[in-house]
Amino acid sequence: MPQLALTLTLDGLDAERVEESCFELGALAVSYTDQRDDPILEPAPGEFRLWPHSRLQALFPFETSPEELVASLCHVLRIEPTRLEVATLADKVWEREWLRDFHPMCFGTRLWVAPHHAHVHTEGAVVVKLDPGLAFGTGTHATTAMCLAWLDENVVPAETNPGQVAIDYGCGSGVLAVAAVKLGARAAHAFDIDPQALTATRDNAAANDVSVQVHVAANDASLPPGADLLMANILCGPLCELAPRFAELTRPGGKIVLAGLLSTQADEVIQAHSSWFDMTTFASRDGWTALSGVRTGAGVAKTRAGGA
Repeated sequence: MPQLALTLTLDGLDAERVEESCFELGALAVSYTDQRDDPILEPAPGEFRLWPHSRLQALFPFETSPEELVASLCHVLRIEPTRLEVATLADKVWEREWLRDFHPMCFGTRLWVAPHHAHVHTEGAVVVKLDPGLAFGTGTHATTAMCLAWLDENVVPAETNPGQVAIDYGCGSGVLAVAAVKLGARAAHAFDIDPQALTATRDNAAANDVSVQVHVAANDASLPPGADLLMANILCGPLCELAPRFAELTRPGGKIVLAGLLSTQADEVIQAHSSWFDMTTFASRDGWTALSGVRTGAGVAKTRAGGA
């Protein structure tokens, strides 16, 4: 069924107050977008941070009177009607609309991520089937893309070794865990604090026939130590705080990839991990950087110039 979409620039307004007013007037959903191209730097835990110049869009039932809605919101917020735009939003299956523009993507030389409706015929292709869903991570974001390229380079095919064990810390959709197994890892342990991410990971592992090899962990304590590969695509603050934990989970000589940090934050993350890992920049893209590292320890030389 079609809906009514009301759009309002938030300059000078309290976003929470505007959102609350929209819901009081019967809004079904509220979303925020950027009016310009401003980055949002990492928020503190529990903090809700918007762009410096944000736009709010609220969806209302189609039968809502546009005139009454505009008049009521202007009265409550003390703003002029010219600041509001109201339009009819046609009824569509929005996930299908997204899928129309979600095409197979290649990372490295053999790894592909593709929606279920698409086919990859490249010889030697390793294909992860993944549709947009509940949790973050389809490969379209620069941070995920760099992690997938790192996996393509660092997972050794199972037939040439006993099989690597990987950890996907902050798994989101589980795409990194699934990709690691499909590339040849013997097992991957996926952990996230978001229950929706755990659900998405289970579903995506099942859809790719790797449920047996992908172990979903509801708490950090259940992750096994001694991983050959550890992937963490989260944020700068947690990446720094978790450095000792990553060291516990990674065997000497094991490799890590860290993403989710802005390029300006790379030195901070490298420094936080320097006591346990030889770190280097793996790739940078669109203002984001991915770092790779090798766990130092017995029998592993620690050289500042070394990399993964």
